[in-house]
Amino acid sequence: MAVLTSDFARDRGSDVALIDESRSVTWTDLNDRVNRLVNGLRDLGLSTGDTVAVVAGNQCEWFEIAQACAHGGWTYVPVNWHWVADELAYVFNDAQAKVVLVDARYEGPVAEAMKDERSQSVQHIVGIQCGASAAVRKGANFVEFEALLAGASNAEPTDQMLGGPMFYTSGTTGRPKGVRGALSGGMALTPDIMKLIAAGFSSFLPIPGRTMLCGPFYHSAQWAFSFFPMVGGSSVVMQHKYDSAEMLRLIDEHACTNVHLVPTQMKRLLDLPQAVKDTFEGAALSTVWHGAAPCPPAVKRGLIEWWGPKITEYYGSTEGSIISTVSSQEWLDKGGSVGKPLDSVEVLVLNDANERVEQGSEGTLYFRNKMGTDFSYHNDEGKTKDAHLEPGVFTTGDVGYIDADGYLWLSDRKIDMIISGGVNIYPAEIEGVIAVHPGVEDVAVIGVPDEEFGESVKALVQVQEGVAESAELATAIIARCRELLAGYKAPRSVDFIAHIPRTGTGKIQKKPLRAPYWEGHSRKI
Repeated sequence: MAVLTSDFARDRGSDVALIDESRSVTWTDLNDRVNRLVNGLRDLGLSTGDTVAVVAGNQCEWFEIAQACAHGGWTYVPVNWHWVADELAYVFNDAQAKVVLVDARYEGPVAEAMKDERSQSVQHIVGIQCGASAAVRKGANFVEFEALLAGASNAEPTDQMLGGPMFYTSGTTGRPKGVRGALSGGMALTPDIMKLIAAGFSSFLPIPGRTMLCGPFYHSAQWAFSFFPMVGGSSVVMQHKYDSAEMLRLIDEHACTNVHLVPTQMKRLLDLPQAVKDTFEGAALSTVWHGAAPCPPAVKRGLIEWWGPKITEYYGSTEGSIISTVSSQEWLDKGGSVGKPLDSVEVLVLNDANERVEQGSEGTLYFRNKMGTDFSYHNDEGKTKDAHLEPGVFTTGDVGYIDADGYLWLSDRKIDMIISGGVNIYPAEIEGVIAVHPGVEDVAVIGVPDEEFGESVKALVQVQEGVAESAELATAIIARCRELLAGYKAPRSVDFIAHIPRTGTGKIQKKPLRAPYWEGHSRKI
């Protein structure tokens, strides 16, 4: 049987392991389906170290795929399902995905991406709940997910090897880059190493418990705070599209013990009608984590007052995982710190000469995992080198300091990044789309304050000589972005300015452009 599911199938096989909006899966069924999926994907020709891409919403099949890859030694790319065909084709090519697994909601963009010559590495499409008229069905390389399982053996897969995710994070110079870490496929490790990691997560979560997943599984944080607990024996209740009232109902109905939130979700919870809030009991809920973006103090304080001191914030990244944590009481006492670094993490605060600064002084934050783990950017040695001071010592580009009590504070963001609704957005990709519009002379994309999302995307446009600044032009620019980029990347507003300031080397000077929009705000990010 599959290493990571066999014990639970044997000891509590009739218990539910997965619950989505349409079905549930017991541990016995999960173990059987993981075995079949490993064998079925091998029958398609996948070998240890190969890569698959998954374009699917929060559903039981996603966890079955992740478990299968963890046993088959495959890297899986959790694809952001907001992406359009051009973005999909780029990732399929960059990751050299041999198989794409897609659910019916996203078959259209995937089918369009498959027409692109960049998708030629893809040998098979596996359709999840795709009907007879599926857009991706064209061609001999299509197979239905359930048919693949039904035609495969449920025998214990041989030569089980560890596989894991490669998350794509947007880049400061354009296209997203895959973050390849210790768990990505192709390593000479067996799946049971994942059990040790899950055991480590027991210091953060009640394991085994019952996880409420209410954010996209393609996000590294949502993945970590649901998949690791599952490996430790927790069941997972999942919601595909976030709905605050429905999430509260599911937590109560299924006695969920833990949930991960981003600040936008926290605000939407507080905005619920009082009558809806009053129906929530949350008797089993003991642990609430939040991260991914700075949280407005009033929002966090409001949720603590409602749910009590069970809310813990973390600071981290796709590249470096969790770096620091701060409890509700610590946050109330410290008023904005992201907490003390984990014992396993060393934080270095350096000036522009890469020298350590005095305690309490501001500088670029670098991190070293004392366990020796590190990461690289797939197919980009230059970006990997730029992110590292030396092997094992990396930066996320954040600026901050450590106070006399050892607490970490963030004060600014050195790299050109926008965080909107907990999602990282890099302006260079958007600027590249807008810059080729015939009416645009120059463009800068910045993040501006947004009450609900933390930041929203704004394009500052310098028009070509003889082109009129107009609402129609702004609308056309936004429409063009929506055509070539996922909707969340498109500017929510366009402002026209006389001149985009640049340095002598041609780099856009974002600081003076951002300053007027952030004036009067207590935070810079």
